[in-house]
Amino acid sequence: MSTRDFIEKDYYAALGVAKDADAAAIKKAYRALARDLHPDKNPGNAQAEAKFKEASEAYGVLSDATKRKEYDEARRLFGSGGFRPGGGGGGGFPPGGFPAGSAGQPFDLGDLFGAASGGGGARAGGLGDLFGGLFGGGGGGATGTRSRQQAASGPARGQDVETEATLAFDEAVLGVTVPLRMQSPGSCPTCHGSGAKPGTAPHTCPVCNGAGVTSRSQGAFAFSEPCRECRGSGSVVDDPCATCKGSGITDQVRTITVRIPAGVKDGQRIRLAGKGAPGRRGGPAGDLFVVVHVTGSELFGRSGDDLTLDVPISFAEAALGTTLTVPTLDGTVSLKVPAGTAGGRTFRVRGRGVHGKGRTGDLLVTVSIAVPTTLDADARAAVEALAARIDEDPRPQVTAAVRAGGGV
Repeated sequence: MSTRDFIEKDYYAALGVAKDADAAAIKKAYRALARDLHPDKNPGNAQAEAKFKEASEAYGVLSDATKRKEYDEARRLFGSGGFRPGGGGGGGFPPGGFPAGSAGQPFDLGDLFGAASGGGGARAGGLGDLFGGLFGGGGGGATGTRSRQQAASGPARGQDVETEATLAFDEAVLGVTVPLRMQSPGSCPTCHGSGAKPGTAPHTCPVCNGAGVTSRSQGAFAFSEPCRECRGSGSVVDDPCATCKGSGITDQVRTITVRIPAGVKDGQRIRLAGKGAPGRRGGPAGDLFVVVHVTGSELFGRSGDDLTLDVPISFAEAALGTTLTVPTLDGTVSLKVPAGTAGGRTFRVRGRGVHGKGRTGDLLVTVSIAVPTTLDADARAAVEALAARIDEDPRPQVTAAVRAGGGV
């Protein structure tokens, strides 16, 4: 199709819509024409095929706001003789398909379209952009065709899969290897992903030669579309696999062993690269995302990478001092409590917390004073005697405030 053909064609008439039709009306008109004129519905009807191509060409321009604006501008300038060399009469284009300038010099349509779009000499939205993206969406020419062929027939990455895992508290802190049972798309076990019945194999599509797309030329332009024979896959299966119906993919229940790293938190989403659904036509597998749920611990708490532990001690242990043996998630440690330790004091045991990435947290042990709830007569007498001998006010600031009549 020549430049002159493009400018002089009336795409609005081809679709049977008014020039001010909105996008919905244009889409509705094209769908009706495509349904009636499609070559599959009119085999051997050259006239219907020509009208189908004309409608598709028109829709390719009018359905795109940018292309439609440039087309309307081109029609305004050239389509009805609105542009004349030197501003005068004379009808249309010279034989070469381009108008001459006012001084008889060759006229550059790219400059004109650039100026019409407000781009000055930069040619923003110019004729090259209009024609280059007209029938294939940008990057026209051989390079654009190759990229579309690769997208249609090249390897396809597998789907990402998400599952859940419930871990015990210590498993989340220390890390664990768990089996995960899940249902997801996978390579057909019968045909091993080929889509062909066992004993047969797919063969290269004879129509597109494995490209997945077909091209046809009309003048200066090439039209590309998914190959109807292989539906864009690039290969044809003559005898499909009965299990997957030729798709090469089935929904499967599978069990995989996954290493959960140490230090994961409740609700954390872990990405395991390449553990998702297998790819098509030799493409890479997708990723597996595991949402972790962590059960609570009756003994330990967690604060970031540190573990917390509350340990009650007796009044005598607090007053006289003691050595405690406390548990950790990977054994026990000895902790020295000095004499005169007050309740609520926290001791840090380094390196016995969460084994996080690049850092290991600590164990924070907080002691509290355990007060007996019942005392027999002898015990009560002993406590009273001790209280009488201790002449130390345990709350001096409170006592001072009371003596001052309250307040701060």
